[in-house]
Amino acid sequence: MKASLIYRLRGFVHLEVTGGKLEHLVNRLSQKRMSVWDIRYLDKERISLYVTVPDFFRLRPLLKETGSLIRIKEKRGFPFWLDKLERRKFFAIGLLGFVIGIYLLSQLVLQVRVEGNETIQTEQILQAAKQQGVYRLQWKFKLKEPSELSRAMQSQLPAAAWIGVEVRGTHVVIKVVEATIPEKPPLMNPRHLVASKHALVTEIFAEKGRPAVKPNTYVRKGDILISGMIGDELHQQTVVASGTVKGVVWYKPTVEVPLVRQYKVYTGESKQRSYLVLGSRGVQVSGYGKVPFGQTETIQERKTLSWRSYTLPIGWLSEKVMEVELQEQPIDPKEASSVGLTEAKAQILSAAGGGARVVSEKILHEKAENGKVYMEVLLEVEESIAVEQPIVP
Repeated sequence: MKASLIYRLRGFVHLEVTGGKLEHLVNRLSQKRMSVWDIRYLDKERISLYVTVPDFFRLRPLLKETGSLIRIKEKRGFPFWLDKLERRKFFAIGLLGFVIGIYLLSQLVLQVRVEGNETIQTEQILQAAKQQGVYRLQWKFKLKEPSELSRAMQSQLPAAAWIGVEVRGTHVVIKVVEATIPEKPPLMNPRHLVASKHALVTEIFAEKGRPAVKPNTYVRKGDILISGMIGDELHQQTVVASGTVKGVVWYKPTVEVPLVRQYKVYTGESKQRSYLVLGSRGVQVSGYGKVPFGQTETIQERKTLSWRSYTLPIGWLSEKVMEVELQEQPIDPKEASSVGLTEAKAQILSAAGGGARVVSEKILHEKAENGKVYMEVLLEVEESIAVEQPIVP
C-alpha cells in the first residue's frame, strides 16, 4: 500500500480489528467520514485497515458501539519519525550538525590555484588576488563577479596580457596569459674569444671577428682563438667576437669502484596504517604502535571525497609500510673496471658541457685492494674551448 504524501505528513496507523459487527463498524466509519482506506477482510471476525492519526482517536466510541477490539500493527508518517528522533536526540543533533558543516564547507573557498604563469611568480598573483578578497577560507558569497576580479587583477599585474577567474565548487582557478615582451640584447663591449683550456683545435667557425688559429693547432689557456680586432693597421675596428671553437682536451681522472654492490629486497612483511584526513591534517585510526622493522619503504594511497563538482576537504589515507633488506652481491673486477670507466666519462662530460664527446679512452693504472678497484684514466674529450675576454683599450 502506498499512502499519499498528505497521509504521510499527518501520520497513519495500520490496524487489525476483531469483533462480531465488522460490517456495522465499516458503515459507521463511512458515515463519520473518517479517513480510512485499504479495508481487507482477513476472515469473518477480522479485518485490517489504515486510518490517519487524527481519526484514530475518534475510533473509541465506534469500537464500544460495535464491541470491537483493535491491535496496532504498524505506525508510519512524519509524527512517528519525529518521535523516534526525540528519543535519539544526540544522533539527530549530530546528523544536523554534519549536514550544516558540509553545507558551510561548500560555501567556503578551500583552494586558490594559479595556472599558466611562467615568469610571473605565483606568490605575486596570489597576493594580488588576496587584495581583491580571493583567499582560502573566504566565503564564496563575498567574492566579486569573476569579470570584475579579472579586470582588477590585470591592472595590478601589468606583465599579464589576460587574467581569467573561474569558481569551481570550493576551488578558485586563476588563469594567466603572460604578455610577450621581446628581449633586448645586452649591450656588450668589444671582446676576443680565447682558449679556456690547453687543447688541440679541431674546428673553428667565426661569425664575427678574425680567426687567429687553424685546426690541428695546439693552444694554451688564454690564447686568442677569434680576435675582436678586424681590419689592417691603418683601418682597425673592434667588434664583439662570436663563433664556435672546438678542441681536444686531455683529462686524467681517478675513480674508486667498490667490489660489492648493494640492492634492496622486499621480505614480504608489511604493516597497514590508516588516517582520516581533514584538510591538511590527518588523524590515525588504525595501525597504532611502532613499526617492528629495521629498514622500511612506505607506499601511500589517498582518496578524497567529492560531490558533483565539489571536492570536500575530507579524505582517507592508507599507508603500507614494507620491510626491506639490503643484500650484497660481489662484482667481478673486470665489471668494476667497466663501471669505473663509464662513471669517469659521465663525470667529465657533465663538466665539459653540451656537445662534448669522448674521442679516446685509456686506463693508465689499475689496482684492487681493500674491497675496491682504483683506476687512473686518460680521456681525450672534444668540447667547446672558447670563452669571452673583453678588449682593454
